[in-house]
Amino acid sequence: MGAVKHDEDYYAWTRQQAQWLKQGRWAELDIEHLSEELESMGASDKRELMSRLTVLIAHLLKWQYQSERRGVSWRLTIAEQRRAIRRLLDDSPSLKPLLPGFVASEYFDARSDAIYETSLSKSVFPIECPYTLEQILDREFWPE
Repeated sequence: MGAVKHDEDYYAWTRQQAQWLKQGRWAELDIEHLSEELESMGASDKRELMSRLTVLIAHLLKWQYQSERRGVSWRLTIAEQRRAIRRLLDDSPSLKPLLPGFVASEYFDARSDAIYETSLSKSVFPIECPYTLEQILDREFWPE
């Protein structure tokens, strides 16, 4: 079988590239696209971490500032985001040092989401994240 093109059948291309890597067929590898895909994989983990932090912080804000609406759904969302973040950091520990910056940058979106979802005034929610990174990730932390 000849070389499969990256843009014609992505799945077949990835399988072929993996096989050639295993076989040491270096000259046949599509180095340009392989390097792009590897960079994209790392960026994907980073984007997922940021997205999960946004959802988690928004739910912590809703939990704290709209306590009368607390329910199983919010509790499960908070627990699931914490679990997924732990797994992601286990798989990509080099993202861990970036977390403090991500909390600061994602708080704006989380706050906006919480404002929209609760219909509370934006003045209810702090301008800066009221939780430490440790609290955000702590399974036992539930803001009151």
